[in-house]
Amino acid sequence: MALLIAFCSNCWLALFLMSCRSIMASFRLGLQVRVIDGEMGKGVFADKDFSSEGLVLREAPLVGAQHSRNKRDAMVCSHCFRYVGSIEQQLARRLLQNDGEEDASDDVMDSDGEPTTSMDDEERDEVGGEDMDENDEHCGCSGNSKMKKALPSDARSALARGALVLPYSNQFPLPPVVTCKGGCQDDVHCSDMCADAAWAAYHSLLCTGPSSHCKNTDALVSFKEFADETNDIFHIAAQVIAGTLLRARKLESTIRGKHESALLRAWEPFAMSFKLLWWETVALPSDVDPVDERQFRNQMKEIAAQSLSLLKSAICEENYAPLFSLEIYGHIIGMFELNNLEIVVASPVEEYFLYIDDLPPAAKAEAEVYTKPFLDALGDDYAAYCQGSGLYSLQSCMNHSCRPNAKAFKIDEDRDGHAVLLTTRPIRKGEEATISYIHEDASLDERRAALADYAFVCRCSRCLEES
Repeated sequence: MALLIAFCSNCWLALFLMSCRSIMASFRLGLQVRVIDGEMGKGVFADKDFSSEGLVLREAPLVGAQHSRNKRDAMVCSHCFRYVGSIEQQLARRLLQNDGEEDASDDVMDSDGEPTTSMDDEERDEVGGEDMDENDEHCGCSGNSKMKKALPSDARSALARGALVLPYSNQFPLPPVVTCKGGCQDDVHCSDMCADAAWAAYHSLLCTGPSSHCKNTDALVSFKEFADETNDIFHIAAQVIAGTLLRARKLESTIRGKHESALLRAWEPFAMSFKLLWWETVALPSDVDPVDERQFRNQMKEIAAQSLSLLKSAICEENYAPLFSLEIYGHIIGMFELNNLEIVVASPVEEYFLYIDDLPPAAKAEAEVYTKPFLDALGDDYAAYCQGSGLYSLQSCMNHSCRPNAKAFKIDEDRDGHAVLLTTRPIRKGEEATISYIHEDASLDERRAALADYAFVCRCSRCLEES
């Protein structure tokens, strides 16, 4: 909270009122944010009874971004993270970027999923996880899926021309690609509604297209390239700053007083998240000697300063200069370090190939004449899915327990970037809803070491029993 003191002298009262409005909004979800005490801070409490394995929360992210390298594997809406296009376009997104370098000029992909950029296999392999899905071990339709095979030229040509229609792909319809309102190639959407929402919320300032409202698109391009090379978290921080700035502009017409008052009110959606300076919060890598810790943290601070300098050159406005201080930027990034949640959306491409594998033998054999070359070209990467990070208003207020009563879990119906929390046991009205920030099956010492990055010592019932 201290980072907002510079905004106005009445910030403590303003922040309290902001928190109250957020708490009242949570009642509709059967959850209530309450202040516990000075040490614990706030927590999320049940305002009704929840049954075992029942839905506790389904919440859209306040801000979020797909991991930069993952964009090669998944073409999704930049606002809600739903897959877009078609099975064939998703395959083109992956295979035409990675199917060798000899025809790289023909292999590139634009934001609609049509051919425009090339990427080598070594870079892409850095993105793929080791355990994408347990199903990849018994998807029998590909034979040895661990070895990628070159896509036959006729199949590759059909894919590039948009002439390919795979059998049964109509069983997996996806919303059509909607391009960015500003004309950039960075973002696509699943609908005009999502495109409009993203444009109004933050993207009008973060668009690199010809209709962008950014004052210096060259600096913005440099900022995005720097974030891609260093840390995706800077992309989300830019959304927070751009969104706060845009909201402050609108509020100025209704709020009497200085720009700082509008800026403080515009900060409201993020007022409840826990914030520490990023360079003081980020975990010390295992390959860094503890005696070099200060040097490491200073390097992280310098990286943040470089990122902020580029963003400031791109979108800073004099009226809202306090928002672009290094201290505030560090707290914003630190907010994600401690509160962000992984965004995971299952891939329709994986589901498509599993569907083919489950067909009756005759139908499967007929379909595999067309599908097997594409599955072999993907190899294990057929199971790659959308990955990103997001900040969620209520989820970020939930406290940790090594014996939690809720967990993050995606069900089959979840096709977007919403956070979904289910109960692990019944939760009674008035009981605090908790999640685990770490692996629950670790020993007491291991859990305490893992939680050290969060700057607290857990005193849940399990830790007290084991200690």
